[in-house]
Amino acid sequence: MIVEHCILNVEYYFSVSQNPPVRPAGSWQNKKIKSTVIPTSIKFKLSGILRYLPTGDYFLSIKPNTLKIAVNTRLLLKNKLEGIGWFTFEALKRIVQSHPEHSFYFLFDRAFDESFIFGKNVTPIVIGPQARHPILHYIWFEFSIPKSLKKIQPDIFVSPDAYLSLKTNFKTLLVIHDLNFEHYPENMPALVRKYYKYFTPRFAKKATRIATVSDFSKQDIVKQYGIKPNKIDVVYNGANEKFKPISESEKTATKNRFTKGEDYFVFIGALNPRKNLVNLFRAFDIYRNASSTKAKLVVVGEKMWWTGEIKTTFENMQFKEDVVFTGRLEMEDLYRVIGSALAMTYVSYFEGFGIPIVEAFFAETPVITSNVTSMPEIAGDAALLVDPFDPEDIAKAMKKLTFDEELRNTLIEKGGKQRQLFSWENTAKNLWKSIEKTLNQKTAK
Repeated sequence: MIVEHCILNVEYYFSVSQNPPVRPAGSWQNKKIKSTVIPTSIKFKLSGILRYLPTGDYFLSIKPNTLKIAVNTRLLLKNKLEGIGWFTFEALKRIVQSHPEHSFYFLFDRAFDESFIFGKNVTPIVIGPQARHPILHYIWFEFSIPKSLKKIQPDIFVSPDAYLSLKTNFKTLLVIHDLNFEHYPENMPALVRKYYKYFTPRFAKKATRIATVSDFSKQDIVKQYGIKPNKIDVVYNGANEKFKPISESEKTATKNRFTKGEDYFVFIGALNPRKNLVNLFRAFDIYRNASSTKAKLVVVGEKMWWTGEIKTTFENMQFKEDVVFTGRLEMEDLYRVIGSALAMTYVSYFEGFGIPIVEAFFAETPVITSNVTSMPEIAGDAALLVDPFDPEDIAKAMKKLTFDEELRNTLIEKGGKQRQLFSWENTAKNLWKSIEKTLNQKTAK
């Protein structure tokens, strides 16, 4: 049996010739063993540890250490998973199923869907209020969470969405995906911005350890908050296994459904300012004016913060009739829409990772992405990198991928290699390692 975490209990019995054996004469307890292949019991000879015992056969018993792991799962919402929600879903599902010996306590802020209970070792707990506003965030994390953790008495509290409680002394692993609000605070409502800027550095300092999804984000956390690099683990993201190449007939059917049979570029993400739709709309107009194509632009996602600038830019577009808004798509439609596109146009000006880049790699769709923040790290040499603040540069890349088939094929081939660096299996394994490191630290920092 392979035991990754266990408590070593060594009990010294008199020789089995004494029947029945007397109670243990002595013991070692709470001696930790990590990553060791061991049987359930070991027969050994008495050494000089307890010399007053008679010579004979003795036994070492191995008792696995069953951990109690509490997790903030408030973003596991049926049919409403966004980037952090998908991270939580994909990583936790694998961790829970890989570690049936441990007990997991999932803390929801509303009624949950049974599909999020990944095993018999999961205990779901609903605690209010529903935390979707800074004031409610404060109540949930500073009052509801500490009260629940006090009852559970977990070995560790894992929070995948960058929020933490400052009023608990349990060991904590905090996942911070990015610090976009530190760089572009104007993109957020005032109260949300103030909450993030006040609490996030305090959460980072309070956490026993931090996990994040790119080396860029790690360095940003170090620089912004003065956190020591050895406190932060990079776990990266993955892509849903549904993303894969699709047949030409499926591509034709998808185009007929969404764009009346025309080729198209695709954007996917919550429609907030940092996703850079303003410059994508401007680039699309430039691209269409500079070419004879009838290609369209498909925008997938919910209008998170549809600002005045985004709205005005769209309404003033020359080719706005060729922009298709699909809203949120279910996975069965989403992988087909990405797999049928001329290219993924993911030109955000700030990302901690950029999951759609990797999804496009798995779908064998060429990628245009930004040359800033984490995106060059994730894309490698498998995408066309553009200046997200220059619509002309974005339009030039769109034109290249429309007419240069050799370039398209080269990027698809490179994407096939780059995608091997990212999988949810790796994410789960790396996050579990981070959990282990947190558990092995003597005290919360």
